[in-house]
Amino acid sequence: MANTVKISSCELINADCLEFIQTLPENSVDLIVTDPPYFKVKPEGWDNQWKGDDDYLKWLDQCLAQFWRVLKPAGSLYLFCGHRLASDIEIMMRERFNVLNHIIWAKPSGRWNGCNKESLRAYFPATERILFAEHYQGPYRPKDDGDEAKGRALKQHVMAPLISYFRDARAALGITAKQIADATGKKNMVSHWFSASQWQLPNEKRLSEITVAVCPGGRRETSAGRTGKVPLPTGQHIQ
Repeated sequence: MANTVKISSCELINADCLEFIQTLPENSVDLIVTDPPYFKVKPEGWDNQWKGDDDYLKWLDQCLAQFWRVLKPAGSLYLFCGHRLASDIEIMMRERFNVLNHIIWAKPSGRWNGCNKESLRAYFPATERILFAEHYQGPYRPKDDGDEAKGRALKQHVMAPLISYFRDARAALGITAKQIADATGKKNMVSHWFSASQWQLPNEKRLSEITVAVCPGGRRETSAGRTGKVPLPTGQHIQ
């Protein structure tokens, strides 16, 4: 390929990232470290080629879609970004990846040292941001699915009755998530059983452990003295 330099066993390729990455096969990259333009930070044309923030974020999301495609299931992604759009980019990344850390790179020396504080309307940025992420391994967006819309529909529509059922059942029994965590010893999993965020369905073994732990006799009296009983969700079928 043109514009390619070989250094030992490595190849350095000078090309448009969004164009070149589309030539790579799926699940072929272990590590992506990317430092895209921050937009409106430098006076050069390459950092001001978009019509506005929305146009820039749309372009960056196209890159993220390709990163998602080529990154291996156990791969890692480091994305450098500026402070101004860091929060927008992180929210956008969470649609495709599990963001592990929002790293703030503090720079003790820089242009900000020469600023006149009295003339500034906002704090001068003395940091850069690095977003560290992996593939989201939850039940809605598995790496080997490849269908973003399907994962979103599964979360928002199909699983909603089950999530509500577990919440209502817990409320009817008059027990808290902390009580379940203490009884089962699964403090890190309880939130996933009752939350719409990264919700997971307890398997048969885990559900049996929960039942024994919080309802030893299979039945539990609620605070009103009634036997806790919550009807199964209706109106939707889960295959």
